[in-house]
Amino acid sequence: MEHPMPLIPTRRAFLAAGIASTAALALKPGSARAQISTPAVDPEDSTLHLVDPQYREMAQAMPAMLFTPDILPDIRTAQDATTVPGSENPVFESVELPDSPASFFLYRPDTLRATPTPAIVYIHGGGYILGSAVSYHAYCYDLAQKSGAVVASVEYRLAPETPFPGPVEDCYDVLSYVFRTAARLGIDPDRISIMGASAGGGLTAALALLARDRGQIPVKAQFPIYPMLDYRTGTQAVPVDNPTTGEFVWGRAANRFGWTSLRGDYGLDDDRVGHFSPSHAATLEGLPPCFMVVGALDLFMEENAAYALRLSRDGVPVDFTIYPGAIHGFDIVPGTELTQRFDANLKQAFDRLL
Repeated sequence: MEHPMPLIPTRRAFLAAGIASTAALALKPGSARAQISTPAVDPEDSTLHLVDPQYREMAQAMPAMLFTPDILPDIRTAQDATTVPGSENPVFESVELPDSPASFFLYRPDTLRATPTPAIVYIHGGGYILGSAVSYHAYCYDLAQKSGAVVASVEYRLAPETPFPGPVEDCYDVLSYVFRTAARLGIDPDRISIMGASAGGGLTAALALLARDRGQIPVKAQFPIYPMLDYRTGTQAVPVDNPTTGEFVWGRAANRFGWTSLRGDYGLDDDRVGHFSPSHAATLEGLPPCFMVVGALDLFMEENAAYALRLSRDGVPVDFTIYPGAIHGFDIVPGTELTQRFDANLKQAFDRLL
């Protein structure tokens, strides 16, 4: 039986390199970098035995880290120095938006499957505090080839320098521009979808809510990949604190830091709360169909499962999978059975929903 080709193997190499560079900073002695420490783990309390054997090496190399404000510039520098490998000389256009601080990069499939073409507005991850669309040129070019869609990769402002609602408004500005200029871009305005992983998945869900609430732009489908949805996760207010989640890659302390950075002085006291933390939206009715995945050991597993159930109860078509033994960012490991299954499922979702 022929195994399906991994969808975007280049992204996995990038994420592994980015996490490795951050870990290297943590191990450098005698400097503030040492504050990116890893909490001590009691072997008897470790969830390593629950991790799929094909991911245990990754898990051991990437325990959840601790972040502090003064180390954030060093982490960003390390990640910015690492770009997504992939297709050589990816072709893209750089687009600056009028009257907006946001911008985006545009990637086209070499072979058009339909005219006008569907589009994906892609939002990079990074805990709301890290990352840049510049690093994703090869990834988004490859995504355009695999999906057959035009891809618009958002360069949004990061927290804490730009707290809520800045990042999601930047994403909305790009979505709005793509919709308004669809004819010139060769895009079908009725077939614009949104996608992102981790914090980018959280912004994907928030953007779907914002677009629904403003009622000006139809979103065809949403693809939040292990999204960061609930600001309570990692705090005493979390509805369910699952002890089998969050030991690796992205943990409770990092999650608190990311959400606190995004929140700024926002009081959580108005009807925008779902645009900040999608889990707190009053209703999910009227949202576009959703394809969402998460690892069983990912810190976000409980909030993702709860969100998927709410989507179903509110009448939104949802395709949701929990991958057993998988940790946050499990798709960075090429060639594993779970990664191949995820790639095949994502490709099928593209064919079905775009």
